[in-house]
Amino acid sequence: MPHMQKLKSSILAALPLAAALTVAGCSAPAPSPAASPGAARTTSALAGAKKATTAQLNALSSARSYLEMSGFSRAGLIKQLSSSAGDGYSKADATWAADHTGADWNEQAVRSGQSYLDMMGFSRAGLIKQLSSPAGDGYTKAQATYAAKKLGL
Repeated sequence: MPHMQKLKSSILAALPLAAALTVAGCSAPAPSPAASPGAARTTSALAGAKKATTAQLNALSSARSYLEMSGFSRAGLIKQLSSSAGDGYSKADATWAADHTGADWNEQAVRSGQSYLDMMGFSRAGLIKQLSSPAGDGYTKAQATYAAKKLGL
């Protein structure tokens, strides 16, 4: 599975540019919270964001951009946001952002799992291992198991 990590790393390397373009206003307007499945979570996340620092709001914008492009675990998103090879936010700001995205981490695991299945075959155990590995996606075992079940494995 190292080639899967290399592919994901290549994709992630391009994401800071996309996030920067989003922050700079070069993307389509975001859908209204009522139009998205996690509307209640998103609305409460926005309410919590009103007392946030500029760094936290920037990290939140980057986090949302990442989640629009690919499935991420909470741990994987924090790692991407706080990595010096990624966005370089402080771990505290990255954690705050991940916790305020309104993301459904189970559904993120399903998205990640589907991406893996689109590229190659996996057994149930293999997909759960890939999704829950700290060297892989970093989902919890429960999230990875949820994804495998939703994906029919």
